Amino acid sequence: MFRSSFTTTSKNLNRSLFPMRLYEKAKRLGVWDPAAIDFSQDQMDWATFTSQEKDLIWLLVSLFVAGEEAVTLDLLPLIQVIAQEGRLEEEMYLTTFIFEEAKHTDFFSRFLEEVASFPLSAVERDHLPQSLADYHTANYRYIFYEALPQALQALRREATPAAQIRASVTYNMIVEGLLAETGYHAFFTMLERNNLLPGLRKGIYYLKQDESRHIAYGIYLLSRLIAEYPEEWQTLESHMNSLLPYALGVVSDAFARYEVVPFGLVEEDFINYAMEQFSKRFARLERARQANLDEIQQLAQMELGE
Repeated sequence: MFRSSFTTTSKNLNRSLFPMRLYEKAKRLGVWDPAAIDFSQDQMDWATFTSQEKDLIWLLVSLFVAGEEAVTLDLLPLIQVIAQEGRLEEEMYLTTFIFEEAKHTDFFSRFLEEVASFPLSAVERDHLPQSLADYHTANYRYIFYEALPQALQALRREATPAAQIRASVTYNMIVEGLLAETGYHAFFTMLERNNLLPGLRKGIYYLKQDESRHIAYGIYLLSRLIAEYPEEWQTLESHMNSLLPYALGVVSDAFARYEVVPFGLVEEDFINYAMEQFSKRFARLERARQANLDEIQQLAQMELGE
């Protein structure tokens, strides 16, 4: 296939497009370095934790580090589809995704290597799973081992609006918009209130910034697709609803592991939080059904605070 023109020599970049605004933010805010985070206090805090407290942190970190690796591995087909459609401004922003997801993988891996080696002792090995992957329940495995790669890899075979919707719903709305944000909420709830693991908290703060941009793009992408192809609303709605029970199951599985949940976490608080995230994003996408492309662009800019 040959090219007939280039955007930059025919009409220039459209810097007012929402993805370009996200690209500008990513250049300013997405350049943090996992290797620069100081884990010295985290190492001292870790030595004071009970075995159950360590277990909960290992569980959460195992979900995050594998999830970040999964999206690093699986994301490329979405970028290729956007590139093939000639959406240069969107592709420019999407180039930051794999870089950021790889950094997230690096960050959690460093935490495990330098603070929370698994397991620390023979005694702990007798009371813990054999590997971090053993923390991954059937619900987690369905989303990250099956649904996520299936939805993203499907784009290699077909780049239809329906396939793009399923890919973005799985990645942006469920993995990032529900599970990751509920996980951040758990980390901050148990660590901020006790002033623990400042290095871990700092890295998660940066992660949350990165992924808030990813979610904003996902909402924009899905809104654009629904505005262009309103007949695909049922695809979006059914896919979100089909994945919701598994995502809530991941949350419930974490709490089911403990008779008394470490750090005083309460399951109902996090199920409610997860549902609030899901409902908020679903309502936002419903608005796209009544909007045109210009209105979607304006709404996205307003939500970005610009």
